[in-house]
Amino acid sequence: EVQLVESGGGLVQPGGSLRLSCAASGFSFSNYAMSWVRQAPGKGLEWVSVISSGGLRTTYAESVKGRFTISRDNAKNTLSLQMNRLKPEDTAVYYCAKSRYYGRDTSGIKGQGTQVTVSS
Repeated sequence: EVQLVESGGGLVQPGGSLRLSCAASGFSFSNYAMSWVRQAPGKGLEWVSVISSGGLRTTYAESVKGRFTISRDNAKNTLSLQMNRLKPEDTAVYYCAKSRYYGRDTSGIKGQGTQVTVSS
């Protein structure tokens, strides 16, 4: 059974930083691209970033490019998202997702999510 468990969310002031983590189990983690997606209050799922199975390729949504960094550790089956220069519009529940392909995929299996709130 695929399990994805996110952690690291919280309340942060605008301009601050957070690092999200995702612990994966139940599948061959190193064989799959992985994504972060988010859902702001009252809105649909928004794709944030994807990383290739080996970690050599990454792609970001324009809204987070230059501020967020996705990474993975295949030895530890973990996915991370370093978020810097956070803005109020980054407030959302963030989900780690097992991607069906390398791209802007929001349909993959997700974890329970972790809340990120950016507010002064």
